[in-house]
Amino acid sequence: MPYNPALVAPMREEMTRMGAKELTTEAEVDAALGDPKGTILVFVNSVCGCAAGNARPALRLALDHSVRPQQIVTVFAGQDLPAAARARQYFAEYQPSSPSMALLRDGEVVHFVHRHQIEGRAPQSIAADLTSAFDRFCAATV
Repeated sequence: MPYNPALVAPMREEMTRMGAKELTTEAEVDAALGDPKGTILVFVNSVCGCAAGNARPALRLALDHSVRPQQIVTVFAGQDLPAAARARQYFAEYQPSSPSMALLRDGEVVHFVHRHQIEGRAPQSIAADLTSAFDRFCAATV
């Protein structure tokens, strides 16, 4: 059963303020991820207080970096169930995790951040890992 929309609204807004495009349907996911050109970061949003509360601020910090993915998109686990399930099919080799982040380059997952890699870590530390991945995988396509 999906979470109450009023509960998740602030978490959705936090992502869109960062410039992430919300994908709320399977068709939107396929439109965004189905054309495997360039770099795209998929943020699987969540209400999980132990990890999501650090994941969103970490992404916000990482997006201030000079090198970043060409596109940032987000699906909300626990809210837009079909969209989240469809997005996870694009990185099915990774155990479902929310929150999580998948960095794709030309349709291939080149970096993945699981919930267990977020829990208990400061946003600055998570952001440092993300910017390192951005430098490694996004610089040539920016």
